[in-house]
Amino acid sequence: MKLFLVSLLAYLLGNISFSLIIGKIFFKKDVRDYGSGNAGATNAIRAFGAKFGILTFIGDMLKGVCAALIGKSVAGVDGLYIASIMVIVGHNWPVFMKFKGGKGVATTIGTMFVALPFITLICFIIGISIAYFTRIVSLGSLIGVILTPLAVLLFVRPFDVKLFLFVITYTLMCLFKHRGNIKRLIKKEERKL
Repeated sequence: MKLFLVSLLAYLLGNISFSLIIGKIFFKKDVRDYGSGNAGATNAIRAFGAKFGILTFIGDMLKGVCAALIGKSVAGVDGLYIASIMVIVGHNWPVFMKFKGGKGVATTIGTMFVALPFITLICFIIGISIAYFTRIVSLGSLIGVILTPLAVLLFVRPFDVKLFLFVITYTLMCLFKHRGNIKRLIKKEERKL
């Protein structure tokens, strides 16, 4: 019962869209009407500028942190993993936005800072550096996320099956949500920020 309640709460928390809230309050606009149509930080930067895009990123990351901490406090490590996955699902496929959400990178980073702070910091620095120097946010996001299961395999001892399944699950979700970006990257047609 605890895990069900944690899952439900985390999913609903994930439904809070900071790009949508910021767009409606400050600009009276829907971020999904601009750029990629995505309700995430990168599109918020395109639609509303860097300051509001960064605010969106921070908000989306913090809801990941909150969900992971709530899950951990209510149901231990299992609660942390389940709440983390469900808050990302809620962000990516929010029922209150007709399942048209973001791509979950900032929210994923937030959950990972609770689960594996040091590895997450390293992967985040690598990802943000790639995005900065190439001006291709999706490339930095994908590499940063893909590095986490590799880092878990290489550096976490003893090997933790549940942790590995957790990182593989959110990595696969990230790849799925970025499938269009991946196709454009392969064709060298991905938009730069």
